Amino acid sequence: MIELSGVHKSFGSKQILRGVDLSVARGESFVIIGGSGTGKSVTLKCILGLIAPDQGVIKVDGEEVTQTGDRDAFLSRFGMLFQGAALFDSIPVWQNVAFRLLRGTLKRPHSEAREIAIEKLRRVGLSPDVADQFPAELSGGMQKRVGLARAIAADPEIIFFDEPTTGLDPIMAGVINDLIREIVVEMGATAMTITHDMTSVRAIADKVAMLHGGKIRWTGKAADIDSGQDPYVQQFITGAPTGPIETLR
Repeated sequence: MIELSGVHKSFGSKQILRGVDLSVARGESFVIIGGSGTGKSVTLKCILGLIAPDQGVIKVDGEEVTQTGDRDAFLSRFGMLFQGAALFDSIPVWQNVAFRLLRGTLKRPHSEAREIAIEKLRRVGLSPDVADQFPAELSGGMQKRVGLARAIAADPEIIFFDEPTTGLDPIMAGVINDLIREIVVEMGATAMTITHDMTSVRAIADKVAMLHGGKIRWTGKAADIDSGQDPYVQQFITGAPTGPIETLR
């Protein structure tokens, strides 16, 4: 469903991606791990076509991202759960969830969009009365659920999750992880998550790749990550201060 071959990206003299190769199967839950500043978010932005790679090929369902003619139709295939939820403070919850359904190529009648929003809120465990509240009235965990409801509102084929458990307590993080796994399986969607939370990795991943220094250092099944011998992966998942990953002291 998603394929990257030899993808490079620099900003000025700073090299971020240095030949990334990835292959994500249709219906797979794929997780990219790595420290801050290793290029995880840049990779997602390149796949979405928000950033053009300097070199390499990116294909979504066999189509090159850089040669996509109808951008609206292309982006309508994606859903996104942003880090920090990224809700619009000035509009009520249901309009946040139905944001794409109220405009553009996916536009639905106002009443239908509201019904869909309420149903998606139910799916993530929020009652209908939340629909008319504003984001500032909700807890962090509820805001994250609203963000998840928005990500699935248009029934996308592909869903991106950007650090889905950041800022949540362990219990709520577990709830979000379970919801992500359930929803991805129910929808049959292809999921791609970037995170440094190993609890999330173990809960939602079918396959894992580690990005470090602009390159994929290891790729394998989630079940194999703890028994793997790659020194980068082992240092990352154990949090060891010494190893091939340089740390500031």
